[in-house]
Amino acid sequence: MLAVRVEKRCALVQDIPKPEPAGECLVRVLLSGICNTDLEIARGYAQFRGTIGHEFVGLVEDSTEERLLGCRVVGEINAGCGECERCRKGDPRHCPTRTVLGIVGRDGAHAQYLRLPVVNLIAVPDSIADEHAVFTEPLAAACGILERVQVNAAQSIVVIGDGKLGLLCAQVLALTGAKTLLVGKHSEKMRIAERRGIETNTLKQAAKRKKQFEIAVEASGSAAGFSLALDLLRPQGTLVLKSTFHGMTEMPAAQIVVDEITVLGSRCGRFAPALDLLKKGAVEVDSLINEEYALRDGARAMKRAAQRGGLKVLLRP
Repeated sequence: MLAVRVEKRCALVQDIPKPEPAGECLVRVLLSGICNTDLEIARGYAQFRGTIGHEFVGLVEDSTEERLLGCRVVGEINAGCGECERCRKGDPRHCPTRTVLGIVGRDGAHAQYLRLPVVNLIAVPDSIADEHAVFTEPLAAACGILERVQVNAAQSIVVIGDGKLGLLCAQVLALTGAKTLLVGKHSEKMRIAERRGIETNTLKQAAKRKKQFEIAVEASGSAAGFSLALDLLRPQGTLVLKSTFHGMTEMPAAQIVVDEITVLGSRCGRFAPALDLLKKGAVEVDSLINEEYALRDGARAMKRAAQRGGLKVLLRP
């Protein structure tokens, strides 16, 4: 089968053996999405070598559970050991020996086939198109913020970064009724949020609103975004970090201590809430799609996804 592989910080399409189920489910990928984490892995993040990609929708072709055969599914990306305390509680996202689809110890979704444990797969309602279902993983990551911090309609929230994740985070948080501001650099991207009734600011405009927000979500993946988020927070506010990237960020410890800022990491969310939002049409994802490439053109698609100002690039096997 064809797969987009990372070897020695280079992403290229290779012909590799189709995976064997080996007690898991074999899924034929219908569509996959390139995200910033894929780009960072190609630059050396997580020291991963193999097939990348973790956003997908596919059809189950082999399963230990007959109910899933032929079913259209998405899949939670963390595969746990099944035995540790976290796994026994039904949440393998921090299992100490977990593998992560296309990120840690497990070949990913930019391929014709992938395999995942049956417990990771969730059926996609017929009313959700493939082009929407492929957003389940990043939308779940946006919903994951609500697992880490309590949000109510009386709060004011700022999201830094108008990329794919930032736009999804802003939409999810605005649905809580909280006053939400998206800060970005690209007018065409910010218009996507504006069409959903979300206020937007340029970086210059936002810089004049210091200490006005209870919650700041950093989704820009830049040191400047981290710094701006801290400046916009009120004392005793909460900073939620969403970006994963290959590099280091200086931490202004004195500012965090003096203003008593709570800093939270937020990674993967559960898929059920995301699928529910997609089924209801509560978030806009069509506008987040830039282009679609055939899987055989995966290397070119990765370069396109890395261009400044881009949004979602999809791969179709």
